[in-house]
Amino acid sequence: MTSATDLHGAEHVARYLETEGEDGFLWRNDTTILILFTTGRKTGEQRSHALIFREFEGAYLVVASKGGNDAPPAWYVNLEADPNVEVQVKGDRFKATARTATPQEKPAMWATMVDAWPDYDEYQKKTDREIPVVVLERA
Repeated sequence: MTSATDLHGAEHVARYLETEGEDGFLWRNDTTILILFTTGRKTGEQRSHALIFREFEGAYLVVASKGGNDAPPAWYVNLEADPNVEVQVKGDRFKATARTATPQEKPAMWATMVDAWPDYDEYQKKTDREIPVVVLERA
């Protein structure tokens, strides 16, 4: 069986949901993971993604890095089209509204996320795209 530290993509999401985060909430060096559910902008189908997160002033932060790729991740494009999302943290699944951090908010939020996953700074150096921090607020 694959350990939770080795999970990726759909397998990570499935194990997380099956175990209410018992497998998959903590990932690689105790990094915390949530599941983000978005609606596909073209298909209308629900999409789910395991993402590194941190709590910040009552909201949840995730980063649309795609490893420093010049194109944003599909989940980010989907939530730009429809910011009404669902989030699951361990066994707690709830409706939320997603938004991109403002330029005023981003420095403190970025620092929080780099503390969680230092590679984000390296990802930003790899692309001319400004990597957004996404704020997930309970609806």
